[in-house]
Amino acid sequence: MKLSVINGSPRKKGRTGIAARFIAKKYGADLIDLSRGEIPLYNGEEEQHQLPAIKELRKQIAVSDGIILASPEYHSGMSGSLKNALDFLSSEQFAHKPVGLLVVAGGGKGGMNALNNMRIVGRGVYANVIPRQLVLDPQCFDYANNWLFEEPAKLIDQLISELQLYMNSYVQMKGE
Repeated sequence: MKLSVINGSPRKKGRTGIAARFIAKKYGADLIDLSRGEIPLYNGEEEQHQLPAIKELRKQIAVSDGIILASPEYHSGMSGSLKNALDFLSSEQFAHKPVGLLVVAGGGKGGMNALNNMRIVGRGVYANVIPRQLVLDPQCFDYANNWLFEEPAKLIDQLISELQLYMNSYVQMKGE
């Protein structure tokens, strides 16, 4: 089964990137890193779909059996860079595909609004956004080692474990 994780943070050294790289390394997931700045601002014009970065994004999501969307919470919503990338995608890539949600909160507001925002957009592309979701706070991160502490890592294990149940069903449904 093929898992992909999207680092929805525009920051090269942000906590969301730490969490996304953790998932990519620990679970062998393909990392789509929006902090690289390769995705242009979506304008709805068809020629954008011919850009190499957009073709690659669409291909990576299409061939994945499960996705983790990871975002910082900005002003009670997902990051603009994640929403922008999702605007280039559709049910063609996401229909029935299991999606797990992870938000990195920054200052006591909890991350729930960003999770809800991501869940709504997931429904909009016909993704199967799983019930389990996760918010990581600043104290979850081992900044010196660019990693996660043990307890938050266990929470990610639980998120991935549930996502894998849905991925198994998705793969069976596809007939692979």
